[in-house]
Amino acid sequence: MTGGFPYSDDNKRYHTYNYYLKKRFGRKVFKVPLNIDLGCPNRDGSKGIGGCAFCSAKMSGNFAGDPEQPIETQYAQVRSIMEKKWAGSLCIPYFQAGSNTYAEVPLLRKMYEKALTLENAVGLSIATRADCIDEEKAELLGELAQRTYLTVELGLQTVHDSTALAMNRCHTFEDFLRGYTMLRERDVNVCVHLIDGLPGESHEMMRESAKVVGQLDIHAVKLHLLHILKGTALAEEYANGSFAAMERDEYISVICDQLELLPPNIVIERLTGDGDRKELIAPLWSRDKRRVLNGIDMEMARRGTYQGSALL
Repeated sequence: MTGGFPYSDDNKRYHTYNYYLKKRFGRKVFKVPLNIDLGCPNRDGSKGIGGCAFCSAKMSGNFAGDPEQPIETQYAQVRSIMEKKWAGSLCIPYFQAGSNTYAEVPLLRKMYEKALTLENAVGLSIATRADCIDEEKAELLGELAQRTYLTVELGLQTVHDSTALAMNRCHTFEDFLRGYTMLRERDVNVCVHLIDGLPGESHEMMRESAKVVGQLDIHAVKLHLLHILKGTALAEEYANGSFAAMERDEYISVICDQLELLPPNIVIERLTGDGDRKELIAPLWSRDKRRVLNGIDMEMARRGTYQGSALL
């Protein structure tokens, strides 16, 4: 315990992913992003066209491997780059781009099983949409969860259906709960992804999203700043002056509010993101990730609060 918070050994006031993985595996672990190009029901017409308004052409897989390559090749290439920073680390293959349960179960099983055989792999992380989970897929994921450290990341972004509709998310919070429930019934770890700064959302709405998610039985959360990227529907709205990007101090304040509303046992996988510099339109301050993270640490110290302190 450091500074009164039980899930830290480096004076952080929130439960970092790095802390969790080191405690679980005894050494540094990093994710290796992969792209198996399964697409998304929000792009091919089965749910919608064009994808979510904020999603890049690469379906949030800008830093993942080349989908033209087999996953073992992608894994080796991406891992070799990351190991320059974290030599000798363990790895979690991360199916990142698109909706990675959007295929028939035999294909999914083949891809997931292959990933588990990769060198130094100690788990599996799968990003998808909750409406791409059904009973058969949940059964497969439940089987894997009994054998390895599996996390299924569900892109919720907001609990407010009015915002989801405006962002062309094409599924409701109720739809999310159905997919989430099928996973938790089978003891599958769920990580929920939220985006702060979506057009039309007040600070109170962002806090409410964190509060509601914190009341669920989840393993982890990703809190992410809205990146306005070239080629997206939001880029056009931003250019027209329809909404403003968040300022850094505003974002830091909201993140700290959200952390205070999340139970301390929930792992915080991310507090900001890495927008592709070639595609990022705004906010440009987000490029300085270290300054953002330091600002969050400083603000929580100034407040004298910790993750979950608003729940006491």
